[in-house]
Amino acid sequence: MILLLLLLTTLAGLLAICRLVKGPSQADRIIALDVLFAVAIAWCVMAALSYGRILFLDLALVLALIGFVATVAWARLIDDSENPESL
Repeated sequence: MILLLLLLTTLAGLLAICRLVKGPSQADRIIALDVLFAVAIAWCVMAALSYGRILFLDLALVLALIGFVATVAWARLIDDSENPESL
């Protein structure tokens, strides 16, 4: 079961990397970054389940917080660059 989840999340990560590199708009790149953070969080949870170590869950929590802050910061940067009169 864990192997199937690992393969599916790896596929999602590869597709997200393609969209991050190729994405036609900045919004596509933000979503791809979010997907990559979700994949990394899923890998941490799978590692916690496989090895029985709760340290991986702490790492997943930290990744979730960093991902949220990065997404908000990047979205705000894009919004400010598209609407310079809002500054």
